[in-house]
Formats: sequence, structure tokens, C-alpha cells
Amino acid sequence: MNHRTQSHAHIRDFHDDDLDGIVRLWEHAHDTGEAPVYSLAEVIASCQADHAVVAVAGERILGAAVGRAAHAQGWIVFFTVFTDEAPAAEPERIGAALLDRLERRMAPLGLGKLSVLVADSGNGVSHLVGNGFEVRHQLRYLERPLPVQRRELDLLKEVGGRILPRHLWRNVAGMTKEKMLLEERLVTPLARPALASRYGVLPPRAVMLFGPPGTGKTTFAKAIASRLDWPFVELFPSRLADSPGGLPAALRQTFETVAELEHAVVFIDEVEEIASRRRGDPPSPTQGVTNELLKLLSEFRDLDGRLLICATNFVRALDAAFLRHGRFDYVVPIGLPDAEARRAIWGRYVPVGVIDGIDLDALVDASEGLTPADIEYAVRHAAQDALAGALRAAPVSTATGTIVLPETDDDSPVLLSTAHYLRALRSTRATVSKSAVRDFLEDIDALARL
Repeated sequence: MNHRTQSHAHIRDFHDDDLDGIVRLWEHAHDTGEAPVYSLAEVIASCQADHAVVAVAGERILGAAVGRAAHAQGWIVFFTVFTDEAPAAEPERIGAALLDRLERRMAPLGLGKLSVLVADSGNGVSHLVGNGFEVRHQLRYLERPLPVQRRELDLLKEVGGRILPRHLWRNVAGMTKEKMLLEERLVTPLARPALASRYGVLPPRAVMLFGPPGTGKTTFAKAIASRLDWPFVELFPSRLADSPGGLPAALRQTFETVAELEHAVVFIDEVEEIASRRRGDPPSPTQGVTNELLKLLSEFRDLDGRLLICATNFVRALDAAFLRHGRFDYVVPIGLPDAEARRAIWGRYVPVGVIDGIDLDALVDASEGLTPADIEYAVRHAAQDALAGALRAAPVSTATGTIVLPETDDDSPVLLSTAHYLRALRSTRATVSKSAVRDFLEDIDALARL
């Protein structure tokens, strides 16, 4: 293009036929260090749905300004001008004209402010400052992509999936060794595949969690999904079995739907119910389901951005083919909480107002061999017992026969002590028997794969 053609650039509203030119502008800005803040998809969407103007010379688009309005404030989502072939003053003229045209287009919206985010290294700042924009210092731009896009919401709803809160990983009390193992083996390779690839590490596709009941396998599965910020899809074989085509067909349909999601953590608890040992002739009622699940697992492993987590209380009951190398990347034991984990669990459940007066060391020692669920039960039992004792000690109105409570709840002292918790622990039956612990340790030696 020559300078004469460039100098005759005129400004007009965006047309759908200009999309190719917008793409070239965006790519040019990206390649020359302008680093557009908004993605190409967002820019195109605003061109079509919001407000956009372009600078055109002949059939060539030389610049564009794209804006959108939100809550009485306008945002310029894209602004750039080709400068390579223009006379020195021409880009400034084109840029000023673009901004002026965009502002006039958006003025009827009643906006009080027009704002724009630009890259530090870009040349667009000079155009903007020269047209009345003021640089605001000590500001930082932050962004976070949403885990599920609009087009995936219906798919996620179809399989009963959901987005979990992001704090679940932090809320896993103690269990430092297990969390570090899962962080190294699962989370990092999946969340940062490029980094893993530099070390020759392949992102995992499937993991088996095993251990006694109540040790937190489901909690860990949810925490992994939360840590990855991926949708969590929990499959319930008992519910799928009620589907018209039966459990195998329902499993296949669910996995096919999950395959359409960009990311997903799929969780099957008590997987031994549908993947127990096949025993030849006559075939067991679950043999067809096990066969179908093995096929689905093989297909699932070909998909990126997905993780299957299965959990079982009885890993030795699983079909041998199910645990074979190449199906599950890791077989991870999740056992009873150690002393550090028990301390963290007690610290989470004991009320803040009384914890300083509680002997946590005594509670940690007394709760050895208990699951997190057992400890939570003891905490709640102690709290109820202490509250009942406080109510029994309160005076009773002779007129109404009811307990006389303080005017406000804050005026009532909390009579909750270490003794309450120790008494509750003495009446708490351990979920996991000593024989189950022995079996678990044997399963670690025989089946764990880390």
C-alpha cells in the first residue's frame, strides 16, 4: 500500500464483512508487542454485539476501535492502528478519528467514563493520552478465566456436574503427605502440562484412591477438582442403573457427554460395586458393566483435560484387569489421619472462642485410630453435651416453667472444656477396626502404585 492510499483512510461503522480485517489487526497487534488484553473471540463478539468502528483505505482496514458498556461505564476492548506503511502523522490522525467516532457512537448510552486497558509495551498509550485519556498509576489488571463456558452449562447439567468452591484444597485438614503426593502426581501435570512435558511427564488420566471407609477419599476427589478449577461430575451407579438402557448404556452416554466438556474431573465412589472380580461361568450380574467400564476407561484415556478418580473401600475386591498398568496411572492409599492431620481437624471444629483453653495434645492422642468423620462426630457430641449442661444449670422461671436465658447469646459463658471432648471420645465407636487397618497396610504393600 502506498502513502497516498493510506492518507485517504476514512472512518465508518463496523460491517460483518470486516471480520477478516479485524482478525488481521488483532494478529498484527499481538505480533508487534501490543499484546491485546482481550482475546480475539471477545473482540469479535463485541464487534458484532456492541460498538465498533474501523478505519478503511480502499479495501484495507487500517485500524479499529471496539467498545462495550457496563453499568454507566464504557470499556474499549480493542484499539489499534497499522503504522508500518503510514506517514509519520497519519497514525495519530486515524487513531484520533477512531476514538472520536467510537465515543460519539456510545455517547447516547449515558456513560460517565470511558476506560481502556493496554499493554505496558504497546504504542497505543500515546494515541490515547493524545486524545484526552489519563494514565492512572498504581493500578493492576487481574483476570481469571471461568471454569465453564456458557455452551457447556447444559452439558454439565445433563450429567449432574457442578463447579466446586475454590477453597476445598486448603480445607483438607492435615494429611500433608497425601496432599503433596497428589499435588506432584496429579495437580501440577494437569494444571501445567507444558512444564510437565519438559520433564517428560505425561498428565495422568485416571487414579484410584483406596482405604478404609470414612478416611476422606471423596473429600480428596472434590479437593482435586477444586484445586484444578475443573467441573466435578460424580457418577452414582445405583441411579444410572435405573436408566432405560441399563447401567452399561447409561455409563457410556455419560462418558460421551463428558467428552464434550473442555475439562472435567469424573468421580466414581465405591467403584467395587461395578468393577468387582469377574468369576467366569456363569457370568456375574456385574460382568457386563465391568466390561463396559473397561472399554470406557480405555477411550477416556485418549482425551486431554479430563481426570477419572475412582474410590474404593475394598481395593482387593476389584477385578485384576481394572488395576492393570495402563488403566490407572496411580493407585493411592488414603489412610487414617496422622497426628498432624488430627490436630488440624480438631482445630477446625473446636469453637474459636474456647480453643485456647483446650488441651489439643490430649485430644490428638486420644483420637488416634479415628477417621475424620469419627472426630467430627465426637466434636458435635461434646458440643451438644456442654450446651445441655449449661441449660440444666440455668435458672427456671417459676411463672412459665421455662429456662431463663441471658438477654443476648453473647452474654452467656461457654462452658466447654477438654473433659467434654475426652468424654465424647470415650463414647465414640471407631469406624475402622484394627483388622481393617491390617488389611489396608497389606493392600498398600500389594497394590499401591505411586
